[in-house]
Amino acid sequence: MKITRPAIEQALSRISLPGAGKNLMEANAVTNINIFGDEVVVDVETDNPALQAKKKTEVSIMKAIHDQVHEKAKVKVNIFVKATEKKDANLIKGKPIGGIQHIIAVASGKGGVGKSTVTANLALALSSEGANVGILDADIYGPSQPTMLGIQPKPNSSDGKTMDPLIAHNIQVMSIGFLVDQETPMVWEGPMVTSTLEQLLRNTKWDNLDYWFIDLPPGTGDIQLTLAQKIPVTGAIIVTTPQDISLLDARRGLKMFEKVNVPILGIIENMA
Repeated sequence: MKITRPAIEQALSRISLPGAGKNLMEANAVTNINIFGDEVVVDVETDNPALQAKKKTEVSIMKAIHDQVHEKAKVKVNIFVKATEKKDANLIKGKPIGGIQHIIAVASGKGGVGKSTVTANLALALSSEGANVGILDADIYGPSQPTMLGIQPKPNSSDGKTMDPLIAHNIQVMSIGFLVDQETPMVWEGPMVTSTLEQLLRNTKWDNLDYWFIDLPPGTGDIQLTLAQKIPVTGAIIVTTPQDISLLDARRGLKMFEKVNVPILGIIENMA
């Protein structure tokens, strides 16, 4: 049986693209099909960087061609991850940061809800799926990620201009805790705190991140407003615990992000 492009396209039209709600052909995900006798090369473009999703798509394509087109075809699938289209400029504010696709703020209205733990776990989960992930510890007064991820050394600079993030468990990390003695209290006023945050944001050489988590301090103060106004935050995650007071503070944090047009991705009830 001769292998033809229409037969391959028909087979691919029966495969769903993970997360898209459409099949490969409807989503225009198939960018190229090359046929060389009994050899088939299929190029697919997706905005889902997860290794599991890419592997599922690759296996599904190979099986569909073998089952529906030619059982002995030699199939090669190339999957490319494209940059996600940006949302309306009125919804996402701030100057983009090079090397980063999605910026996710993890916030809470009060301390002690396990926000830093949730941040680290989310980052580790996405990294295990094959995504490139980074964490910025934006809690200037009480940085937790150095201890959370078990890293303490000072950052280096490969270009003499920016800081290289430290690597822990395949995650790129930057924190004020790498630059100061964690036993020393940070007795800084608001302007100095926001200036330091901006330096950590802009002067770190993040390397091609799919997801960048920002572990925010508690509350709805200067750091949260600086973040929302000066960088293009994709969305925010609110962390709370089951107590009424914690939920009350979480609602305040949620409303703050709504006022500055940052989408809420969800609420995580920790320690439930």
